[in-house]
Amino acid sequence: MSFTASDSCNFSDPEAVRALLSAHARELALRDQMLAEKDAALVRKDAEIAARDEKIFSREQQIEHLKLMLDKMRHDAYGAKSEKLERNTDQLELKLEELESDQAAEEVTELLTSDRPIRNKPTRKPLPDHLQREVITHTPSEQCCPDCGGRLRKLGEDVSEYLERIPETFKVVRHVRVKMSCSGCDKIVQPPAPQRPIERCLAGPALLAHVLAAKYANHIPLNRQSEIYAREGVELDRSTLAGWVGASSQLLAPLVEAVRRHVMAGRKVHADDTPVPVLSPGRGRTKIGRLWTYVRDDRPAGVDTAPAVWFAYSPDRKGEHPRQHLKDFRGVLQADAYAGFGHLYGTGAIHEAACMAHARRKYHDIHEVHPSPITTEALDRIGALYGIEREIRGQTAEQRREIRQARAKPLLDQFHRWLEQKLTTLSAKSDTAMAIRYSLSRWRALTRYLDDGLIEIDKAMVSYCTSLVGFSWAGIFRTLSGAGWLSTRQCFRAVRKGNGFGFREICEATSPLCANA
Repeated sequence: MSFTASDSCNFSDPEAVRALLSAHARELALRDQMLAEKDAALVRKDAEIAARDEKIFSREQQIEHLKLMLDKMRHDAYGAKSEKLERNTDQLELKLEELESDQAAEEVTELLTSDRPIRNKPTRKPLPDHLQREVITHTPSEQCCPDCGGRLRKLGEDVSEYLERIPETFKVVRHVRVKMSCSGCDKIVQPPAPQRPIERCLAGPALLAHVLAAKYANHIPLNRQSEIYAREGVELDRSTLAGWVGASSQLLAPLVEAVRRHVMAGRKVHADDTPVPVLSPGRGRTKIGRLWTYVRDDRPAGVDTAPAVWFAYSPDRKGEHPRQHLKDFRGVLQADAYAGFGHLYGTGAIHEAACMAHARRKYHDIHEVHPSPITTEALDRIGALYGIEREIRGQTAEQRREIRQARAKPLLDQFHRWLEQKLTTLSAKSDTAMAIRYSLSRWRALTRYLDDGLIEIDKAMVSYCTSLVGFSWAGIFRTLSGAGWLSTRQCFRAVRKGNGFGFREICEATSPLCANA
């Protein structure tokens, strides 16, 4: 503290000096208090920023953790455990969506209320090239330079894009049939009425396709569809939509039959079945039906033939059902060890190709609860076989056969000898011994793929198709009786067939044809 000439004080007077010192002390105390308050405000601000950063970091950690868990579950989701894993996956998807939505909302708020730059986001994928582009050009309103008045010339342009949606809408198609009369004999001439997909039905092919795709591909029940259409000013009762679905199933029957013939015409078919709950009127609970899945897909062997899936429903799992389904099939059947398929292999018309994934799962299940050197080595040996399959995917059948004979066959011969040797060291009743006996008892079927490049090492593709049914359609199945399946299976087959090939276009193109069938 210093004194200036402006401090009028008699320094010879002690009281005056003490008063001056006291005034300056109070001023310093006030300044210190103000500085302390500013420091406290800064500390609080820093604490708020640190808390916000910690919250953002914590959310980012949760997002990354959930993404890792989702990736792991998708990788592990196969076989008998897949339904439980898929339900967990759905829950994690919802949680991840919620966290990312909250994060985006906070970033927008922060951008509007703060000068701090927003954090970098991952690079977005470019918008698809096949979408229609609406170009809006913004040119400067000035005709000349606003600074010097000089003439403006084009230097370049900055382009940015955002995604927009054109809402779907209804329209009424009015057919006017003009009547003409003969001036000589009064004969009336009029063109015939255009044929409709469903007789005396107000729905056109595009609307029928939309209702079916919304129900069976987008999982929107008919009552919710009715509410959606009502918001657009079109009253369509649920019962009306249900009638359209039932009638459409008959229109799709020729298309489904064409898919069945295409699948069964293949030299190799993958087969699987899954239980589905079905209403049992009068019992107060559901009963278990079966949905059979048959897949033709030779793309891994470099074949360009279109892949297809055919579904069939039965009220039980008796072997007579696959016998009926496959009565016209001749070739290789890739399936699991279900006993109902066993009688198909005795005639010589159908040859068995077993699923290596089922053999692997027996070792994997044991390894999960009680890992041992035997299960570890068994999984490693099978993993080496799958590594070869990944390398040759997409090559021709002959190339695959040659590579398998050169690389996979020696590994399988060694694996067979190793399994026989390890079996002698184990208790006959141990789980590991049962897993080994399963592999050895089906060895010819497990190794059939070595001699035919068209055959796969497992039936993973049909398991994937079956999983779509088990996870996405459980709610629909529980609302159906056995009779309801007669229409639902037709629509389900067509939707799953058309899901990768433009289902709406298929329905619009085939509905008039099917009506004539």
